[in-house]
Amino acid sequence: MVDAIGFEGLGINAWLIWMTPFIGAAFIPLLRNKSEKIKSLVAVGFSILSALFALSILPVGLSNGEIHSQIPWFSALNLEAGVLADPLAIIMSNLVAWISAAIFIYSVSYMHKQKSLIRYWFFMLFFIGSMQLIVLSDNLLMVFFGWEGVGLASYALIGFWYQDRKKDYVGKEGHTAWGIPQWTSPTHAGIKAFLLNRAGDVMMLSGMFLIFMYAGTFGFRELIADQAWAHEMMQQNLLVPAAVLIFGGAIGKSAQFPLNEWLLEAMTGPTSVSALIHAATMVKAGVFLVARIGPLFFALSVFNMQQFFEIVAWVGAITAMLLATQALVNPEIKKVLAYSTGSQIGYMMLALGIAGLSTNFVDGYTAGFFHLISHALFKASLFMAAGAILHTVHSRFMTDMGGLRKSMRKTYIFMVLASLSLAGAPLITSGFWSKDAIFASILESNYEFSSYLFFIAVAVAVMTAFYTFRMVGLVFFGKPSQNVIDIENKGHRIREVNQLMWMPFAVLAIASIVIGVVGFAFEGQLHHLFSMYLASSFGIVGSEVEPPTLASENGDTIQGQQQTESHTEGQVEESLELNPLAVIASVLAFGIGGFLGYLFYIKRAADPTKINENVVSKALWRFLYNRWYLNSLLYWFGVVIPLGFYRRVNKYFENILMYGINPSVQHSMVFMSKVTKAAQSGNVQTYLYVFSAGIILITMLLLS
Repeated sequence: MVDAIGFEGLGINAWLIWMTPFIGAAFIPLLRNKSEKIKSLVAVGFSILSALFALSILPVGLSNGEIHSQIPWFSALNLEAGVLADPLAIIMSNLVAWISAAIFIYSVSYMHKQKSLIRYWFFMLFFIGSMQLIVLSDNLLMVFFGWEGVGLASYALIGFWYQDRKKDYVGKEGHTAWGIPQWTSPTHAGIKAFLLNRAGDVMMLSGMFLIFMYAGTFGFRELIADQAWAHEMMQQNLLVPAAVLIFGGAIGKSAQFPLNEWLLEAMTGPTSVSALIHAATMVKAGVFLVARIGPLFFALSVFNMQQFFEIVAWVGAITAMLLATQALVNPEIKKVLAYSTGSQIGYMMLALGIAGLSTNFVDGYTAGFFHLISHALFKASLFMAAGAILHTVHSRFMTDMGGLRKSMRKTYIFMVLASLSLAGAPLITSGFWSKDAIFASILESNYEFSSYLFFIAVAVAVMTAFYTFRMVGLVFFGKPSQNVIDIENKGHRIREVNQLMWMPFAVLAIASIVIGVVGFAFEGQLHHLFSMYLASSFGIVGSEVEPPTLASENGDTIQGQQQTESHTEGQVEESLELNPLAVIASVLAFGIGGFLGYLFYIKRAADPTKINENVVSKALWRFLYNRWYLNSLLYWFGVVIPLGFYRRVNKYFENILMYGINPSVQHSMVFMSKVTKAAQSGNVQTYLYVFSAGIILITMLLLS
């Protein structure tokens, strides 16, 4: 255990991981009059510097060490600012840093000759700084600062092309469902993302302050050290609601049901932004928050936290199914990838939820985080490859592509490799092993409804393989589309993008395959590391919770860790055994979905449009294409009906009642003023006469 106080030792490095991007963001506006090359080099330099700081503390995390550094903050509330670089945070920080650096390098070419580069680089750096703040903060309040920073940056970058040119919209022009337009401008998409995230943030803030009222602290370590607050909250039946409210923030950030609709319109920004949001920041923030608080609430299992984990698991399962079905029919390449992101994050939530319902917490926990790592690699690669294709064919619709594998050979190869990971190709891809781990954790959980969750997970895997092969087939196989022919007829030959663009997504695609080749061993090492981490930090061993090992000045921590390691070694080795049913399900899911996708969209042995010729299949296709009408319901109940109500209030209450009362009061006051004015003649004799008459009248009343 490494313990740092203030800015000293490796604690400085941990602070600088998230501070460096913010410093870079503050520095970028000073380069306004410099060349595009200098602006880009400086931005990339700051991102790589942050990544190097993250790399410097990686050995600490891999050895189950911890850096906990604090400085005074709000002394009146006895609050300190701090970084907590434990194994979970260190691995996540490196993942965020290096994938972000790859996306920054890609952006140099992708954003070449684009306007507003200063604004672009400012918010990109601000984005990764905020995400690293979420990851490394040692308390919920600092997490929330990073949380809001990520929300602000996403709003600015989703609506980056605020001129709202038609080519920057997402969705098919003229497409409506229940009278609601299903195509969206960049500014509208940015506002939508901002508002739906605020709904989740309000819930998160409420949960945070509920806990603070009883615990008097936001610190993760303080909350686990003294659990008296949990006992008091449980007596008031507030502990589970507080946990669920915090999870509400994760639902918003990670675009889980029912706050998932913003993610699909978030494709209006540059593709590099989409890659950053979907792979390294924003949507992964919600998953990380659940991974951060999950062990804390499981350690409070004596207070019956099962309901919290059930909600997490079922929200994840529903979201995975919901968005996978919509990806089956969507014609836009970036939207298919967006649906895929929401669905795969549903898998992660499902795994983290099942961890808390399982007989061995670390199994589901490792599976969920393994899939987060796997998804980050192949999804960043897929988005950047998609950006290269859009950069070439100038269309977001896959029907405007086709036959590109010969003219864009490198993009084809590396996008296929990343796609195989998404589809879960057996044995050679990281996606296969991480999904298999999720399936196994569900089967071995002993949760009473695990069979239903397992069925959903496998069905989603089949659909994932199908829509992945569909995407690859529509983009790279078949005859060139009319759009491609028109581009070439104009003298613009379809060709590969430059090296600066394809190298970053090539490296990430290869990494997903390399991890896949050693996937079982990689999963075993991750499982072992998290077993040690959960035991030493939270006292979680299997399904039991024991007092965690606490740091001390005389070295007891290291001894305690060694004892914990030897105590759990047998369990780690036992958990490394493959679950045959999970493996069979993983292989069959890829085989069935991949075969159907290959048959219809690569080999073209059958025409998929023929399926939609009967009434039932056509209605189903329309239902899925219209997004289960959830987006329409959101607008009807969140926008149309409230605005209609407000308009009627304005028409009948404001214009008739309020505007009717105001003139009446005005005219009454004018009349009274005239009467009073008429009585003020200025004649003294009249005043004396009225005064005398009044006295006589009062005297007569009193005498009577």
